[in-house]
Amino acid sequence: MGNSRQAASLSLGYIVGTTSLAFVVSQLDVSIVNIALPSIAKAFSVSISSLQWIADAYTVAFAALMLSAGGMSDRLGSKRVFQSGLLLFGVASAGCGLAWSAGSLIAFRALQGIGAATMIPSSLSLLNQAFSHQPDQRARAVALWTMAGGISIAAGPILGGLLLHVSSWRLIFIVNIPICLGGMLMSVRLRESERHPNQGLDIPGQLMWMLALTSFITAIIEWHAKEIAHSLVAGVFLFSVAVMLLFLWYEKKAGTAILPLGLFKAPVFNVLLLFGVIVNNAYYGTVFVLSLYLQNVLHYDVVRAGLAFLPLTGGFVISNIVSGRLTAKYGIRLPLMVGSLLAAAGYAGLLIATPGTPYWQLFVAFLVIPLGMGVAVPAMTTGILSSVEKTRSGTASAVLNTTRQAAGAMGVAVFGAMAGGGAAGIAPAVRVSGMISCGSLLVVGVLIYRYIWNKKNRT
Repeated sequence: MGNSRQAASLSLGYIVGTTSLAFVVSQLDVSIVNIALPSIAKAFSVSISSLQWIADAYTVAFAALMLSAGGMSDRLGSKRVFQSGLLLFGVASAGCGLAWSAGSLIAFRALQGIGAATMIPSSLSLLNQAFSHQPDQRARAVALWTMAGGISIAAGPILGGLLLHVSSWRLIFIVNIPICLGGMLMSVRLRESERHPNQGLDIPGQLMWMLALTSFITAIIEWHAKEIAHSLVAGVFLFSVAVMLLFLWYEKKAGTAILPLGLFKAPVFNVLLLFGVIVNNAYYGTVFVLSLYLQNVLHYDVVRAGLAFLPLTGGFVISNIVSGRLTAKYGIRLPLMVGSLLAAAGYAGLLIATPGTPYWQLFVAFLVIPLGMGVAVPAMTTGILSSVEKTRSGTASAVLNTTRQAAGAMGVAVFGAMAGGGAAGIAPAVRVSGMISCGSLLVVGVLIYRYIWNKKNRT
């Protein structure tokens, strides 16, 4: 009952605002760096390979460490882990802003990823436990939390373009520091969450998970410059698969597993996890190739290219608010169905993109894609959290966000390779993105109908 009194004493807006700050800075640094890479390349005189690692070191560390961070949140207390993550992210951001070489920037970007991996599961765990006895409020809170992240990732190119216009690339990292400080000060009033009784740490499992995921993402990154059949790419990929199988075998027997395989016994959890993978793969990959299209084909400067993504921001704001109300009233079924259909329609609208297509013809697609995602993703997150015990919410959040980050990295690699490093391949890349989005609609239509729609209770 303590968490219920917390929700009453602290407003929903305060709790969501505090926990959302972590999501905002972590998602902002996924997209804001891309638009600054040309400036960073000039500053350090580095190759494209180094730029890839400046962008991807963050994602690799983020995805590789999130599972352990989720378990730490459940065992050590979400508030403590949340505050530690904010502190680490702020220090790493200062290091990025003061970086003296490409190597130091890559190292601090990895440290940022560790901080993000630490604070994201704990922030969602704090949110979930604060409203664990108020499903309607939890649905609203998760929708607002998701909206904050969606807005920040969509606003990244806009904010990055403006900051580059008024200052240097270093400012895109320095801007994180006051946000982290604000989050730490506001989190003092939050109460500590309930802890899972198992206090052990799965160090062997963590090492195997890091090795498997890092080698897998490395293979994807190298795919940009080499063919999939290249001995290095193929070898690293097969190695990652072997280590992943060993990891799953070990986790099945481990007493303090970082990935409790019991989570996957719930069909609802599995269906929503798959949906999150599909959505992130499509969205991250499509936004990447659209950035190439705007700058390399339409020849927009960084400010105009950033402003062209304004419909994405507006779409997320509108749809996330609607999603919270729909989920609170109807459960997760309707938002998932409607959101998937809208997103698929938006991706279909991008199929007209050619080197001669003006931006205004794509404006509706830029708006409809986030409308659909913003309706569906909060419902997906709410469903994931409600399908597990509340003392496992940090771990469940970590599993969800880890798989989504890995799927997003894969989408960037695959669609970026299809685009051929420019905008000439934008149309086929977007077609694949549209097919993946339509596939997510089919998954939701069939699997949700089978495992969720027929349930009498509101999941």
